[in-house]
Amino acid sequence: MNLNSFSLKETLRIGKKIAEFARKGDVFCLSGELGAGKTLLAKGIAWGLGINKDAVISPTFVILRQYSGRLPLYHFDLYRLNNPGEILDLGYEEFFFGDGLTIVEWPDRLKWLLPEDCLNIRLSIRGENKRAFSIQAKGKRSKLLLRSLHENLGN
Repeated sequence: MNLNSFSLKETLRIGKKIAEFARKGDVFCLSGELGAGKTLLAKGIAWGLGINKDAVISPTFVILRQYSGRLPLYHFDLYRLNNPGEILDLGYEEFFFGDGLTIVEWPDRLKWLLPEDCLNIRLSIRGENKRAFSIQAKGKRSKLLLRSLHENLGN
C-alpha cells in the first residue's frame, strides 16, 4: 500500500489512524533516510494510543523509550546501535512478543532479530513536508492490519 502526506499534521494523522487498528504484540518497522519522518510518524501512532504526542522523542541515545497508553508503547531507535548485545541485554523478547505495540526505527540494523510478522513502513522524502509511505505486511496479523489500513486510508 502506498500513501502520501503533504504536511507534518497529515503525517501525524496517518500515524494516529494506524494506531486505531493496532493490537497487542504488533511490531511496526519504520525505515527511511534521516529526516524522513519516522519519529513524527511514531508520535502520531502514540497519539492514537492516547499518549501525549509531544512526550514522544527519538530514543536515539537510549535505544528504547516506553510509554503508557491504550497499549504500552515500546519505541526502539537502532540508528546508533553499535553492538547487537545492547538489545539482547534489554530482553527484547518482552517487547517484541509482549503485551504492547513495538515501533522499531532503523530495523535493518537488526533484521535477524525482528519477528516474522511485522508491518514494514518505509518513508521517503518527496519535498519539504511531503512524504511517501510504502506499507508492506509480513505475516498473518500484519496482513489483516494492512487490509484495515487500506480500507480506511488507501488511495
